[in-house]
Amino acid sequence: MFKDHPKGLYVLFFTEMWERFSYYGMRAILTLYMINALFFDKAFTSSIYGYYTGLVYLTPLLGGYVADRYWGNRKSIFVGGVMMLIGQLTLAASGFYYSNLGGQELVSSFTLNIQQILFVVGLFFLILGNGFFKPNISTMVGSLYPAEAIKIRDAAFTIFYMGINLGALIAPFIAGGLGDTGNPADFKYGFLSAAVGMGIGLIVFTIGKNKHLVTPDGKPVGMVPDKKSNDKNNNISDAPLTKIEKQRIAVIFILAFFVIFFWAAFEQAGVSLTFFAEEQTNRVIGWLGNYVIPASFFQAINPVAIILFAPVFAWIWTKLGSSNKEPNTPLKMALGLFLLSLGFAVLVFGSKIADTGAKVSPLWLVGAYVLHTFGELSLSPIGLSMVTKLSPVKLASLLMGIWFGSNAAANWLAGQLSTFYPEAGKTTTLLGYSINNLSDFFVIFVVMGLVASLILFSLNKLLSKMMHGID
Repeated sequence: MFKDHPKGLYVLFFTEMWERFSYYGMRAILTLYMINALFFDKAFTSSIYGYYTGLVYLTPLLGGYVADRYWGNRKSIFVGGVMMLIGQLTLAASGFYYSNLGGQELVSSFTLNIQQILFVVGLFFLILGNGFFKPNISTMVGSLYPAEAIKIRDAAFTIFYMGINLGALIAPFIAGGLGDTGNPADFKYGFLSAAVGMGIGLIVFTIGKNKHLVTPDGKPVGMVPDKKSNDKNNNISDAPLTKIEKQRIAVIFILAFFVIFFWAAFEQAGVSLTFFAEEQTNRVIGWLGNYVIPASFFQAINPVAIILFAPVFAWIWTKLGSSNKEPNTPLKMALGLFLLSLGFAVLVFGSKIADTGAKVSPLWLVGAYVLHTFGELSLSPIGLSMVTKLSPVKLASLLMGIWFGSNAAANWLAGQLSTFYPEAGKTTTLLGYSINNLSDFFVIFVVMGLVASLILFSLNKLLSKMMHGID
């Protein structure tokens, strides 16, 4: 799996690892900070979380366009990284202004004090910076390989994805360990650790980019586009898309629609599943002197499972491919949605215990997260690789931005769905479906994942035909 890859892949691996450490470290404590230090209620917290994470994945459309048209991948990645560093430092500054004031009631709106203003400014820089960083570093992975190296790209993106999750694994323990201590005044240290991670990622990229980010024949990738060539390539009347290119682009849009349902459920990790971990899960370890596991630590389960099982999935795809039995991209994604649905089915059964008022074993969350991870491995790295293979070169970064745009819609939807998380004595209704307890709430995601999986499976032959042999 690790053989025959250029050194540039590992420059991008470690750059992305530290950037993801920064993002997931902040995410591990974000909703806890809003509830315990900004005194927002769960519904308002979920809504803000949805808008923030949605915009994080929407701005790559801007970043992809600017890179393709003006800046190139390298400059876009660096500028985005600097913005995100500023954003993390601003969140830390917000934490420094925390004051309990003798205890406050939970609120459902902004009061615009200095702590909240810095919080919003920090999120703004993180949103904009991510837009320039995320689509361009993913595009650069594909640029390191010749066009005909289709299969090795899947392995490259799986390795790259392991870097993402190595950062995500470390982040909750460090940022969560420093910030989620039970004392809201400590959240600032979690945000500061996220800033340090982003700074390390920028240093790695700056040192390694000129020497190692090159094509197989030694040409640098991700440079500022040549203006004359760029103007010609971006004038569709001069170089119209072929019928095959249009159909391949259509496949990207269709699959992007289906992954909305995957990430809308998967991203409950930062909202409703964090609430479940903090309030309904027995986090006391008696044999460790009654140590209480911070709720933020549960977000490390997913990256642990990724690191353990990503090589297994890569081996499975390779083994199946050698005998011409490997499922194509749409089938892998349908499988991912099914496994996600199965993970929430586990939580439906576990939450029936919580509905009685008892604390549940953490193994229910562990089982759900592991199944979600299996779904992610079947869908996410495969999707990134698919976009680089199906995109016309002149639209590569823009289409990667559009792919992340589906994550934007999904994350917004995740936040909105989390607002239906049941509160004691409160009943809510979603499209006529009554949500009276936790098991009712988690059924939503079982049904959503299962229906999307079945529809995508039925479209497999059509989508495979539209890909014209690239898979």
